[in-house]
Amino acid sequence: MSDITIRPANEADVPLILRFIRELAIYEKLEHEVVATEDGLRTTLFGVKPAAEVLIASLRGEPVGFALFFSNFSTFLGQAGLYLEDLYVVPEARGKGAGLALLRELARIAIARGYGRLEWWVLDWNQPSIDFYKALGAEPMDDWTVYRLGGEAMQRLAAGS
Repeated sequence: MSDITIRPANEADVPLILRFIRELAIYEKLEHEVVATEDGLRTTLFGVKPAAEVLIASLRGEPVGFALFFSNFSTFLGQAGLYLEDLYVVPEARGKGAGLALLRELARIAIARGYGRLEWWVLDWNQPSIDFYKALGAEPMDDWTVYRLGGEAMQRLAAGS
C-alpha cells in the first residue's frame, strides 16, 4: 500500500470527480441517473458552504479512485457520523489497496472529528463490495429499508398537494 496516496480533493479535481462519478454510475448500471455537471460540483463541493468532501486515491501518482462523504447525525448516539455517499476505484486498480486506503482515511477522519460511526449503502447485487466490507467488520443493516423522496413527489409534498 506504500504506492497508494490519499489526499483531499481541490477545485481543480472537479473534472476528475465527475469522471469518477460517471464511471461509478456505469458500473452500477445507473448512468441514466447522472445529471451532475462540473459547475454544479464546483459550487456544491467547493463553494461558500460545501455540502460534501472528497478524497482522491492515487496509485504511483495516478488518480485511481475517490470517496465522497459528508456528516450526518445519529439521535440515538447523540453525535455526528460520517456518511460515505460514493466510493469508486477504477477496475484496473481494484485489489491493490486503494479502496482500503480510502476507507481507512475515512475512519481516521471520523475518529478525529469525534464521530460515532461511518456508514454507507451498497447495492444488493454488488457481492464483491459486500464481501470486502464484511471482511473489514462492517455490518449490514438488514432490518432497515431506505426510502427516497425526490422530483415531482417532493414538489407535491412541499406544496401540500
